[in-house]
Amino acid sequence: MRKLVLNQAIAGLALLLSGVCAVSAGSFKLSPLRVTLSPAMPVSAITVTNSGTEPTVVQLETLSWSQQGEQDVYNPTRDIIATPPIFTIPVGGAQVVRLGLRRVPDAQRELTYRVFMQEAPSAPKPGVTGMNMILRMGVPVFVAPTVIQPNAVAWKIYRTSNGRLELSLSNNGNAHLQLLTFTLADVAGKELGKQTVSAYVLPGQSRKLVVKDIPAPAVGIKLRVLAHTDSGDLDSDLLDVLQK
Repeated sequence: MRKLVLNQAIAGLALLLSGVCAVSAGSFKLSPLRVTLSPAMPVSAITVTNSGTEPTVVQLETLSWSQQGEQDVYNPTRDIIATPPIFTIPVGGAQVVRLGLRRVPDAQRELTYRVFMQEAPSAPKPGVTGMNMILRMGVPVFVAPTVIQPNAVAWKIYRTSNGRLELSLSNNGNAHLQLLTFTLADVAGKELGKQTVSAYVLPGQSRKLVVKDIPAPAVGIKLRVLAHTDSGDLDSDLLDVLQK
C-alpha cells in the first residue's frame, strides 16, 4: 500500500505546546546527508551520532521514493539493505549504518530511495507529564543509471491571478536535480531577486515554486532564470511571463 511519509512536523507543535506541558525530544546527527550507490560502489555508510543527553534507540526503515503531483511517495522495498536495523547509541557515541544495493541498476533511469532513521519512543519518566517528540530523518539514496544524460530542464514563469510570480521547473533528464537557489534577471542581465530553496525534482517530474519578494512584471515581459543545483549552474533562455 502506498505510504506517504511526513519527514518532520515537530517544531511548530513543540512551540504550540510550550507552556502547556513538558516536551522532550532526542537528538542525533547524520553524516553524510545523501548517499549515491552504483555497480562500482554498491556499499556505503552513514554515521549516526548521538548529540543528546540520554542514550537513544534508532530504528531504520528503507523505502522506495517517487514523486506524483509534486508529492513525495514512499513504498516498502527490498532493493536496499540497511544494517543494523535497530541500535542504541550512548551519549556522545556513534553508530555506523551500512547500506547495500541488492539489485541491478536501471540502465536508463536513476533509482531513488530514502532510508528513514527514527528514534524509538522512550518510557515516560516517573512523575513527568508531557510529550515525547520522536525525531525522524530521511537520507536520500540514489542509484545512478548506466548512462547519465546531460541536464534537460524546462522552465516556465507565470503571473498568477493574485499578481504573484510562480516558477515551474520540469526535470526531463534521467537523474534527480536538487534546486538550491535561483535568481531572476531581466533582459539586460540585472538581477531582480534571489531565492534559496532545497527542492528535489526526480526524473520526469515537475515542481512549482512561488517566487517571494520579487514584484511580478506584466505578462509578456521576458525574464531569465539562473539556478544553482547539486549538479552545477543552469542558465535558462529568455522566458515570457505567462498568465496563469
